[in-house]
Amino acid sequence: MTRRQVEIESLAQFDRHIVRTDRLSGWFIRAIDLSERRPQLRRVDPHGAVFLGCQFAPGVAVELIRDGALVFPELGDLPFQPYRSSLYTAEELYADGSYADSPDAAVYAWSRMAARKHGLTDALAIALHDHAISDAIDDLTERVRPTDLVGVMGGHRVLRIEAAYRQAAELGRTLAAGGRLVVTGGGPGAMEAANLGAYLSAWPDGLDPALDMLGAAPTYRTSIERWLTAARTVCDRWPASRAGRSLSIPTWFYGHEPTNVFATRIAKYFTNALREDTMLHRCRGGIVYLPGAAGTVQEIFQAATENYYAADDSLIAPLVLVGRDYWTRTLPAWPLLDSLSSGRSMAAAVYLVDNAADAASLLLK
Repeated sequence: MTRRQVEIESLAQFDRHIVRTDRLSGWFIRAIDLSERRPQLRRVDPHGAVFLGCQFAPGVAVELIRDGALVFPELGDLPFQPYRSSLYTAEELYADGSYADSPDAAVYAWSRMAARKHGLTDALAIALHDHAISDAIDDLTERVRPTDLVGVMGGHRVLRIEAAYRQAAELGRTLAAGGRLVVTGGGPGAMEAANLGAYLSAWPDGLDPALDMLGAAPTYRTSIERWLTAARTVCDRWPASRAGRSLSIPTWFYGHEPTNVFATRIAKYFTNALREDTMLHRCRGGIVYLPGAAGTVQEIFQAATENYYAADDSLIAPLVLVGRDYWTRTLPAWPLLDSLSSGRSMAAAVYLVDNAADAASLLLK
């Protein structure tokens, strides 16, 4: 009989489980300091166990490998943990200091250097990290109905003082209040606004004063420090411990666009193609497309391709384009999407609406 897999992600969890067994087949132990656990490890049969970036007393790793375990070593001096067991938070990415000194900035700088070097170790670290992030998204969403995940896509250049920003925030707030888990690309602009709205869904009267506070730094392009400080001021007034949940999925590929702080969980990837596929594939409750540029257009047709070739109608997610004039005249994606879907099952799941409120009403049905 195949043994159930056991994922061990803390020393306390290791200690609880190790006393109940005499063999570790099926165990995945991730990034734990086991330097003081040599007696426990020698007592059990490690055959079939996988150790990912753990620390051991001298000689223990060799013994584990000899006895049939698979040991993935630490991968050098990295500014991130490739074997991490959870998603990021804004506090982890930005810490308490300036953006220039933040962990997020350090990882972005490393990623640019790694792209130039093309080293095998760096490539392995990136692949392991991004796999761990995907696994952590699975953990986050395993108790969420797939149709309760709703994506909000849109332009990163929308200013905090613009009407479009408020509308995106109201959309995020309405969706979160309706029991949906809002998913965005994690950046500034419309994405930040949607995460902000979901964040403030616990405080119905919080949006207006929050927008006033954010208006002190309308864009990150003038100063990331001021942009981040204004957002931190909002989080200080309305603490994350009580905030409405949302998920953002940004990437260090676009690391010059800072990750917004209002998502309660942040799945930050190195590989943008994987990030895009993950973001769009998981939003089975629908995707709202606010006005944007090339990135938003790409996301429309990437999701449309999945719908077009869906093996089953139940896998078709609603796609809602917001802004009739924008998507028919400014960037005429709608005529092509409408023609592409004609005569197929996906035709019943593509919509063009006038405003974000209409999009929310449609998806909450």
